[in-house]
Amino acid sequence: MSKLPNSSPRYQASRRRFLRTVGLFVGVLGASLATFLPVIAKWVPARLRPPGAIDEPEFLASCIKCGQCVQVCPVEAIRLADIDEAMGIGVPYIDARAQACDFSCDAVQCILACPTGSLNHTIVKKEEVRMGLARVASPDKCLATQGLGFKGQARGADFQGLLRYTEIDRWNPIPVRDHPYDLALCDLCVRECPIDNAISLQPIDTEGKRKMPVINEACVGCGVCEMICPVEPTVIVIDERKMWGEGTA
Repeated sequence: MSKLPNSSPRYQASRRRFLRTVGLFVGVLGASLATFLPVIAKWVPARLRPPGAIDEPEFLASCIKCGQCVQVCPVEAIRLADIDEAMGIGVPYIDARAQACDFSCDAVQCILACPTGSLNHTIVKKEEVRMGLARVASPDKCLATQGLGFKGQARGADFQGLLRYTEIDRWNPIPVRDHPYDLALCDLCVRECPIDNAISLQPIDTEGKRKMPVINEACVGCGVCEMICPVEPTVIVIDERKMWGEGTA
């Protein structure tokens, strides 16, 4: 009885050569992509990433764009980049001015939902997050710096943003427009910051009627100060990926 074609020594040797070639190709391709990742990262627009995002090149390599972080966010702060983002399409990001991460979930649900570790699974509380760093971009436009108060809806009647006001509802965020203010001196950035001691107001005159917002080391870059600022353009912005000590806030 003749041997089957695929059982001959010649076939087996050929098969082994083929598998070695495939293995070598995959190895070279993997190494090439690993080298190419920093280049890819430069093609992706700078964005504020969700809480716990690992370093940008590794984040872009490991994120599978599944949208789990989007689904669990209670304030719908996380979005997936659209087709105009080129190589960043589908990557999750936060537009803090439109909707900041206010940590309504407390337990950082987006991190728990991430299946790949693109959002660092070792982070268990909001104070450990480092998304970026707030920066006072236009101090002369700040109402507190001018000694002015604020009355009304922080971002106007049409603003769609949500925020958790614990004095109203411990668990469910409400529209910012549904919570008007009446402040003798505007302190919205400090008042609504979800991180203790991340931002403060310091007097800049002898009478204490004018104050300047100051960013402190506890800042995690969540973006609530940028979102809630009633001035256009916003006085405070978030520098994504920036850490404390990298220049001045």
